[in-house]
This record gives sequence, C-alpha cells and structure tokens, in this order.
Amino acid sequence: MVEVAVSANQVSSRRSVWWYFRRWPIFPMVILVVLVIVGVGAPWIAPNDPLDQELPLRSAKPFYQDGSPYLLGGDHVGRDVLSRAIHGARISLTVMAVGLSAGLVIGVTLGLVAGYAGGITDEIITRIVDIWLGFPFILLALVVAITIGASFTVVMGLMVLLAWSSFVRNVRADVLVLKESGYVESARIAGASNIRIMIKHILPGTIGTITVIASLSVGSLILAEATLSFLGAGIPSPTPSWGNMVAEGRDYLQTAWWTSAFPGTALFLTVMSLNFIGDWLRDTLDPKLRQLD
Repeated sequence: MVEVAVSANQVSSRRSVWWYFRRWPIFPMVILVVLVIVGVGAPWIAPNDPLDQELPLRSAKPFYQDGSPYLLGGDHVGRDVLSRAIHGARISLTVMAVGLSAGLVIGVTLGLVAGYAGGITDEIITRIVDIWLGFPFILLALVVAITIGASFTVVMGLMVLLAWSSFVRNVRADVLVLKESGYVESARIAGASNIRIMIKHILPGTIGTITVIASLSVGSLILAEATLSFLGAGIPSPTPSWGNMVAEGRDYLQTAWWTSAFPGTALFLTVMSLNFIGDWLRDTLDPKLRQLD
C-alpha cells in the first residue's frame, strides 16, 4: 500500500509539473530573456571583435572538434562565429524595438480612425490595407535595395512597412464593436470629443488584441529581416546579422557547416519562442480559447 501511495504521489507530481509548463511558457521566456541580455550586453559578452579577421583561423572548427580558440568555430575569413552571432542578436532587438513600435503606432491609429469614423474614411483605409497586403513585399524590398542601396535605415523603414497592416484590420474590428457600447454612447452624450472617445474609452478595449498581434508580429519581423539580409537587401556586410551569417556560410556548408548552422539555430529558437509566447498571450487574453484552468 505504501508503494502504491508513493507511486500515486509521483504521478501526481509529474502531472503538476507538466501542467505548470503547459500553463506558462517557461522555455520560450528563458530564450527571450537570454536574447535580450545577450543583445544588450553584446560588447561585453562577445569574446572577440565580430569584425576581426584572422586568416589562419579560416573555417576553424568549433572547440569540441579540434581545440579551436573559437568556441563555435570561425567563418570563411577567420571571424569568430560566436561573437558575430552575439552581435547579431542586437540587430534582432533593434528590429523588434524600432520596426514594431513604429508599425504599431501607425497601424493602431489607422485602425481606430477607420473603425470609429466609418463611411468613406473606413473604405479608403480598408482598401489601402487590402492593396498593401496583396503587394509582394520581398519584391519591393529588392527594388528599394537596388535603387537606394541596402542600409540599416532602409531595413528599418521596410520593417515598419511590413508591421503596420496587421494592426489595422484587427483594431478596426474591435472598434466597430466597442463604439456601439453603452459607455461610449454615454461619453458621446456627455459631450466628449471624438479624439477623447477613441483614446480614453475605445483604445483601452483593444489593448488585448494589440498585445497579441504585437507578440505574433515580432517573430515575423525578425524572420523578414533575416530573409532580406540573406537575399542581399538587408543589413549590409560586414555588419553581423543572423541572415548575413547564414548567407555568407551557404557556400561552405560541406566544409564549414557551423558558419550557417549556429546563427540559423539562434534565429529558429528566437522566432519559435516568440510565436509560442504570442499563442500563450492569445489564449490568456481570450477566455474562449483557454484550454487549461
């Protein structure tokens, strides 16, 4: 009987642990925290200068294969892969901060105006969003990079163009419902201006939607920046970014696979973690989607 009780307690403990890890995105949050720490502290954490070239260490293997001085090996010109990957995290953080913030402000503002104003204003904004969503973004990015030239500023502008549209339609849908609510009618009768109603009474009701869209968009923005860098329309070399590192190492996969594998793994883990956190926020903020009590 004692063994049965102990076994039952073990099963219950395992179920509790499993429930806890399903209830909270522990591993994705850990990965995201590590990304932030590494990105912010890159100059102090990176063991070497990401731009220093040591030709004798070209395609040096990771330390566990031949005792290389580079922890994760060297690239085709002898630069430290680990140091470049760490500094590449700063690019991802910048994309998250600049691209998402600007896109959020533009998209939320247009969504509020479209949903609240209605009529021809709503029609114009909605049609602009439809046209933009049908436009091939990668083609636009390549044309801009060829015409203007690839640079950090150009990439940030492209990220803003990519981020804003996803907010407009979702915020507009929330506003169409909220503007018919009783408290909004009361504010209108009390003489509140349209701007005050939108900012003080309607905007708070869309925060949940905005938070979910933002969390799900971050991964897409990081992946888009990496794609542009891979195609040569993103962050120009030799500035370290994960997309650049994967592109530079693709010609050496048979002899130096680590030059692309490690930054590609960092990109995969980051985007996957952000998507998991976005799903968790969506389930948490919308009671109809909750699977766990």
